[in-house]
Amino acid sequence: MRTRLLPLLIFLLALVLMALGFPLAISVASAQQQKVVVDRIDDTARFAALAQFVSAADGKDTSSRERLATLEEELARYHELYGIRAGVFFRNGVAMASAPRGWAVPDDSKGGEAFQEALAGRRSHDPPQVWPWQRGRLVVASPVVREGDVIAVVVTDSPTGHMRSAVLRGWLLIAAGEVAAMLLAVGAAFRLTSWVLRPVRVLDAATHDIATGRMKSRVAVAGGPPELRRLARSFNEMADNVEDVLEQQRAFVADASHQLRNPLSALLLRIELLALELPEGNEEIASVRAEGKRLAQVLDDLLGLALAEHTEADLRLTDIGALAGERVEAWRPLAEDKGVRLTEKRAAVTAWADPVALSSALDAVIDNALKFTPEGEEVTVAVAAEGDYSKITVTDHGPGLTDDELSRIGDRFWRSGRHQNVKGSGLGLSISRTLLAAGEGTITYAHHAPHGLRVTLRVPRTSPTG
Repeated sequence: MRTRLLPLLIFLLALVLMALGFPLAISVASAQQQKVVVDRIDDTARFAALAQFVSAADGKDTSSRERLATLEEELARYHELYGIRAGVFFRNGVAMASAPRGWAVPDDSKGGEAFQEALAGRRSHDPPQVWPWQRGRLVVASPVVREGDVIAVVVTDSPTGHMRSAVLRGWLLIAAGEVAAMLLAVGAAFRLTSWVLRPVRVLDAATHDIATGRMKSRVAVAGGPPELRRLARSFNEMADNVEDVLEQQRAFVADASHQLRNPLSALLLRIELLALELPEGNEEIASVRAEGKRLAQVLDDLLGLALAEHTEADLRLTDIGALAGERVEAWRPLAEDKGVRLTEKRAAVTAWADPVALSSALDAVIDNALKFTPEGEEVTVAVAAEGDYSKITVTDHGPGLTDDELSRIGDRFWRSGRHQNVKGSGLGLSISRTLLAAGEGTITYAHHAPHGLRVTLRVPRTSPTG
């Protein structure tokens, strides 16, 4: 969820910063150019004032020549100091004075437009914006007016390198500010997403704990948005109710199994007494005796399942190879009695498990394997490491299961229709799964070629609490 929320926040923040940064950059460029244009208008106005007196006098007298010389000297000094070409031109375009000498009115669109505007008695409008990547020049013109008539035009042609450098520096400052703001925004987005998603992560962890059997897990109602805090409280209430219901179910199963055991024992005893009064080999009494024993086995398994669901795992670092070898040796006499070869492939592997629970689960799996493996075939118990887990794999060469049956194996009271006459209650593998789940272990089933079943028990190699 964070990988989806964080890019969205960063994208929106980037759009906001761009929406603010671009107009600001344009404003900086416009302000720099406007500053240059205003300076040039002031300069042309000053030259126009000097040229007005020159044009008003007769060029043949001494005073007129002195004013013209002063104008030429000012234009030359201006060009030398600032590198700006400037000149005063009569209406017909002939130069009154210019710097450098011989410079004429620019004949491009910018110069011609500015000159024509000045002839009409107007100062130049703002020229087109010059951007840092362009090498344009700024042409500004002002009219020289005497007695209400435009008698000449002052034109300046300015380089824009300094102005473009100033704009670029302003843009770099804006970019630096945008980068700094973006970094702050990303940091704020990380903090915001962490603040929003922390309760979600805690809720997810608590949900996983409850799903794996740790019903005591709860969510700490602290931090995060009010909606998520309210959700955490609702989750805790739901978990309390679920735990109460499950506890009642476990208590009912345990109590029912325990309470039914005594009447059933009494009933089996009466059946045995009744059998003494009937002829030996009576089929009906034998059938009743078998069903009674089967019911007793079901009650014992129900009680075992209730205890397995109620008891917490006593996890400790366990030598899985030694444990599997011990259980193989315990089941070997039964295997030999049935004519089945029980072999083991032991490895020095350790894992965190409840030894009693793992032994009980392995006993149930080996019992099933021996029960369905025909005489002369083999059952193998192999121990190995697999990533973060240690595994015990039990393979047999029995009839195996179909794909549909494989998807149902381990369900409570479920037994294959082909195996209804085989002794069992259908709870052994369910108990095994419950015992393993208490310690974060798993049990899986698969086909074993060419025929048979492969059951794999996995327990973590690292401490679940670590």
